[in-house]
Amino acid sequence: RVLDRLVGYELSPLLWKKVGRGLSAGRVQSVAVRLVVEREREIQRFVPQEYWNLSVLLETAKKERFTAVLSRIDGKKATVRDEETARGLCDELNGEYRIATVTQKVQKKFPAPPFITSTLQQEASRRYHFPAQKTMSLAQKLYEGIELGKDKELTGLITYMRTDSTRLSEDSLTEAREYIGQRFGGEFLPAKANVYKTKSTAQDAHEAIRPTDVARTPEQVEQLILSSNTNRTDARNLARLYEVIWKRFVASQMNPAIFDATVVETERGRLTLRSSGSVQRFAGFTVLYEENREKEAEKASAGEETPDPEGDNQLPDLKVDERPGLVSVNREQRFTQPPPRFSEATLIRELEEKGIGRPSTYATIMTTIANRKYIERAAGRFVPTELGEIVTDLLVTAFPEVVNVEFTADMEKNLDGVEEDQIQWRKLIGDFYTTFHPVVVSAERDLPNIRSKIEPTDIPCDKCGGNMVIRWGSNGSFLACSNYPDCKNTREYRKEANGKVSVVEPEKRDEKCPLCASGMIVRQSKFGPFLGCTRYPECKGTLPLTLPYKCPKPDCKGMLVEKRGKKGKVFFGCSNYGTATPCDFVTWDRPMKETCPQCGNDYLFLKSTLRRARKTLVCPKCNFTKNAEN
Repeated sequence: RVLDRLVGYELSPLLWKKVGRGLSAGRVQSVAVRLVVEREREIQRFVPQEYWNLSVLLETAKKERFTAVLSRIDGKKATVRDEETARGLCDELNGEYRIATVTQKVQKKFPAPPFITSTLQQEASRRYHFPAQKTMSLAQKLYEGIELGKDKELTGLITYMRTDSTRLSEDSLTEAREYIGQRFGGEFLPAKANVYKTKSTAQDAHEAIRPTDVARTPEQVEQLILSSNTNRTDARNLARLYEVIWKRFVASQMNPAIFDATVVETERGRLTLRSSGSVQRFAGFTVLYEENREKEAEKASAGEETPDPEGDNQLPDLKVDERPGLVSVNREQRFTQPPPRFSEATLIRELEEKGIGRPSTYATIMTTIANRKYIERAAGRFVPTELGEIVTDLLVTAFPEVVNVEFTADMEKNLDGVEEDQIQWRKLIGDFYTTFHPVVVSAERDLPNIRSKIEPTDIPCDKCGGNMVIRWGSNGSFLACSNYPDCKNTREYRKEANGKVSVVEPEKRDEKCPLCASGMIVRQSKFGPFLGCTRYPECKGTLPLTLPYKCPKPDCKGMLVEKRGKKGKVFFGCSNYGTATPCDFVTWDRPMKETCPQCGNDYLFLKSTLRRARKTLVCPKCNFTKNAEN
């Protein structure tokens, strides 16, 4: 805590002077922002590479079909980079085939350990899209207790939620094993309790996150919470979080799932093709719970070719030297993908894997970097803002060690040494501050002042003819007239990779200003897009930015508008809200441009079913429903 305050108290005032008021820096939060910034720049630098996947559909003598994918050419990994090569190989794939090898083995899938703070945050983010702060707030309520039953007795439902240990008490293990045996049967119960290894850096002050009483099933708790005085939305979220904690704990003490996996290699001359499949023999813990993991593309490194997923399908009973017939040859063009942007779950995982920060601090870090406007969320992913990039570049220039991933991880190890009485904390802090403070003094003197920085351009002002310059404001950089304050013209701009600056022309709309009847253009605020008068700042007339969809309420002539709540979450309401013909329609569901096949309505709402992590499209008029494909 002393170390974090030394870093924060020294760096934050520096940012206030050089960039803008209200900013902050920290030993861990600044590294988190740097990870997001560097990932975004890696994505921008990425150059997609073309490749082709080739496969054949084969048929056995018993008319059973299966797919084989080209895997090797002349014994080496098949890499097909262009269409010409792909066409040549497709010609070569026409002919007779022979089954070269059939490999069968039993695979086991083991349950995940019970939750610690960071894994609970990650799973709640993936499964329910909960921010880390919300997860911790809900977990705190479950820990402190909910008024349950007729007597409204305050009952704690889970153990302490700030922990980095997977250790479980003997009593809880006994309860879990008894429950598993009674509900699922002896075949789901291992011979002895499953014990999970805790990281050597874990503090181990508290056991893993688990239900206080395994007999309180999620179904029972959901009914009790819903019948309590708890807000209905909060009640559902509390029930969801309890359910995943309970299931993860019970599943952690069950037997693994067992699969029969088969890999078949088929030969056609110098070409080797691969088929794979697996069939579940025993469900094991998956009968109760499976971790909601990211797609393979999420885990793949930048530039890697994404393989076709190995299915859970059952292959025919194939024998070596069997000769299946060719049905068709298929080729598919693909391109390598850049690494994905961080989600909250994957950023927490990255910090944890690199040994940065403590599980108990991750929720605060995620909230802080968003509140400071260092990052924005786009489709559930973190995108660095211009402010985040500028602050990161300043800190990396002046304090390369402080925002260095390895340095921060090593400092965490030293802090563990302090806790274990292996390192004197006064010496650790003293050694750090002796080198850190002089660098701060130098930075105050040498770093450029972003707040007062003016970058000239060759763009003329469209109002007075002066030159436009790039200035810095609280919401980032913008073009402003060099004749300010006599001319207050401002424009948005974009800067190309070669440094060329161009004006971003605002989108003009047909609506008229309610104050002066001038034209309206799309403008941006911290609460999202809106319509502003073209005569701003002389006229400050505004209108909500309407979407091309009519309000679904009967007899309402308003249009849907996109809005943002105080915490930045997007929702949709009626443009007639607060007018002479008021309409209170509001929804979290995003309207999608797709015609309803049942009633012809020109849009459908995209609904997310968090409990099942499933998305559906629903018509607001006739309630027609279908699965959302993408």
